[in-house]
Amino acid sequence: MASTPMIDSQPVALDFAKLGGLVPAIVQDHATKDILMLGFMNEAAWQKTLQIGLVTFYSRTRRTLWTKGETSGHHLVVRTIRVDCDADTVLIEAEPHGPTCHTGATSCFFRAVSRA
Repeated sequence: MASTPMIDSQPVALDFAKLGGLVPAIVQDHATKDILMLGFMNEAAWQKTLQIGLVTFYSRTRRTLWTKGETSGHHLVVRTIRVDCDADTVLIEAEPHGPTCHTGATSCFFRAVSRA
């Protein structure tokens, strides 16, 4: 059983209420610090991520939990988790096992916008 996560000796209490039961979860490559993707977690996804050590999200379209890599094998292994000052967003440093984006790109943020 996973222990209760702590911040400064206090239990983590994420604010799932602000976005209707969800918190944004930013995933960053632990080694390169590149941003890999953004997903959303409900409380069950958060707990599963803590329990199994693999990044798990709540799919808003399928309305179910999904652990990144469950079909592709391209898991995101949790290395560090940080919570923002309002406790309504998490930053997960992870070790990617394969490309993160469903397109095969390393990161979902591979398209640059140019200003006109």
